[in-house]
Amino acid sequence: MSTNTSTSHSGFSRWMQHRMNARMNRKIRNGKGTFMGMDVLILHTVGRRSGVSRETPISWFPGENGTWLLVASGGKDGEPDWFRNLMGHPEQATVQLPDHDAVSVTPRVLEGAERAAAWTGIAAAQPRYDKYQAKAGREYTVVELAAV
Repeated sequence: MSTNTSTSHSGFSRWMQHRMNARMNRKIRNGKGTFMGMDVLILHTVGRRSGVSRETPISWFPGENGTWLLVASGGKDGEPDWFRNLMGHPEQATVQLPDHDAVSVTPRVLEGAERAAAWTGIAAAQPRYDKYQAKAGREYTVVELAAV
């Protein structure tokens, strides 16, 4: 029997995350795009190293002029994998909203006053994000997605 429980836990966690993502993706495609009171979309990216298509359900917030704002929280080494994949192949990114076909998007990382204004709206809509960011000890990246 192995004494290294972190490896099996990590494998189980990854498996569970894939199962939950697949379930959420099905719900979004069937018109139910909310989770814990937040709107959710499917972000389609391509793996920055593998080149494999990825689908990630992720909460979003309305931006200016019909854009979508995503918060790059989580990830063991700072940014989550979906963010690294998105920025690795931005020309291949699409989003899919409930009961809609995927649309091509252009990602842009918000900085300075733009990021501050967007964060104010995000924190007002979901105060838990302020708490998460405070615990993380870093400023979360905010990405704006605009339809092409």
